[in-house]
Amino acid sequence: MIKVVLYGPESTGKTTLAKQLAAHYSTSWVPEFMRVYLEEKWDLKKELVAREDLLPIAKGQLKLENDISQQVEKLLICDTNLLELKVYSEYYYDGFCPKEIINEATKDNNCIYLLTYIDTTWEPDILRDRPKNREEMFRIFEAELKKQDFPYRILKGNEEERFNTAIGIIDQLLKN
Repeated sequence: MIKVVLYGPESTGKTTLAKQLAAHYSTSWVPEFMRVYLEEKWDLKKELVAREDLLPIAKGQLKLENDISQQVEKLLICDTNLLELKVYSEYYYDGFCPKEIINEATKDNNCIYLLTYIDTTWEPDILRDRPKNREEMFRIFEAELKKQDFPYRILKGNEEERFNTAIGIIDQLLKN
């Protein structure tokens, strides 16, 4: 099975593209568990992420990915994975990330990462808080891929251009 991970800073079109690609290839996609978890937490307590949320988020993301991967044969589209959680954890908590997340996020997971560039319009919501740090965040996300030596391609342009580029990459992977 080929696993495609949409990866990158907030508000760069990952979810939109995940849905489009899953529809195009008639496959399933794995949503971002962290978003659901934190939106529910906000609705209940008017609080966002804290260190103690990191492991439950990681476990929820892994469970979603494992459950949905059982439904597909050739291609799984992931709207993020634990590497993204690792990056955000280290960024927001001064380098801290639980070892369990680091170990899982950095093991060879046989994915291709599609790194979404920041040339999209930033859309605010309760979870997005760094509209002026987009370039810095992009560099951090790309540096993590390079550090782990994970294969990736950068997606730039408008929604249609990103979609077409992603299809070209995925078609090539499916052919091989």
